[in-house]
Amino acid sequence: MMRNLQLPFYVKLALVLLSVVLVYIIMVAAAGILIPLTFALMFSVLLYPVAGFLETRFKFSRSLASMLPILVSLLLLGFFVYFMAVQIVSFSEDLPMLENRFSEIFKELQRWISRELHITTRTQSDYLSKSSGSMVESVAGSLKNVVYSLSNILLWTIFIILFTFFMLFHRRLLNRFVLHLFKTDDRPKVSEILRETKILVNSYIQALLIEMLVLSIVNSTLFMIMGIRYALLLGVMAACLNIIPYLGMYTSIFITFLVTFANAGGNTALGASIGLFCVHLVDSNVLMPRLVGRRVKMNPFITILAVLIGEFVWGVPGMFLFIPIAGIVKLVCERVDSLEAWGILIGVEEKESKPVKKSVEQE
Repeated sequence: MMRNLQLPFYVKLALVLLSVVLVYIIMVAAAGILIPLTFALMFSVLLYPVAGFLETRFKFSRSLASMLPILVSLLLLGFFVYFMAVQIVSFSEDLPMLENRFSEIFKELQRWISRELHITTRTQSDYLSKSSGSMVESVAGSLKNVVYSLSNILLWTIFIILFTFFMLFHRRLLNRFVLHLFKTDDRPKVSEILRETKILVNSYIQALLIEMLVLSIVNSTLFMIMGIRYALLLGVMAACLNIIPYLGMYTSIFITFLVTFANAGGNTALGASIGLFCVHLVDSNVLMPRLVGRRVKMNPFITILAVLIGEFVWGVPGMFLFIPIAGIVKLVCERVDSLEAWGILIGVEEKESKPVKKSVEQE
């Protein structure tokens, strides 16, 4: 009786909307737990082959095989943080010079507005003094947010390390747990989805790491050839921001233009921005498709939507995490018949194969 029960459309729609709202509330309320858990899940999937190799090939204990890849990853991360800290310290030493340069640019802009728009410098200064109070309040609020974010990042890092270790240590237990959530007949399909999910997450993270390394080298080399100051800092920063699809590229171009304009003038800043944009075009059309392949292929609309939803739900971490999450949702939808339409919507439009013309001999 219950299986044959057909609910009206408006009842189904209300249930779907209620489910979406409840999922959103849970994700926002439990963000402090879910964000490090999701990061730990991704890192454990990335380190899973290494841990399995150490355990089977070198006969390491499961705890040592689970801990060693995490320690190596932390050493690499520490080296990267040290490198960026050195570059930032070098950049901060020139901040007074940049401040004077921006002050000169601002005065030139004031004179241009006074000459072209007939707004006196006194009027501009009065307007700026009125808005300076709100600007100071907003800067103070931003500093508080930065301190709060840094403390959260430190706390999340500790939990991510612990969660990653336990996920690697109990990987077989977790795999059996997921399989036994479903009926026996459905377990082969669930096992296939789990295997494809591991490949998808590995492909995505490895592609991002390789892409960051290649782009850091290319961007820094390009800036060095152009004689731009802080070439290493700007090049690595642009490669890191490129993790955020589309939005990160425009942010890195804006920062590069601003810093270069203050140091070397408009022509050099424009050249650096154009060069960075050309590198991004090559990356998005040649490098990234070859690295990721067809594993995480989503259309640009869904990619941008996933980034915006991720920022809306979880902030900056969500902008990074919701891309692989959307890829996993696409993978599940492609394997479940009732959700196949959503898999088509998230994916890319396949090119229709041209019909092969029969030759005269075949006819």
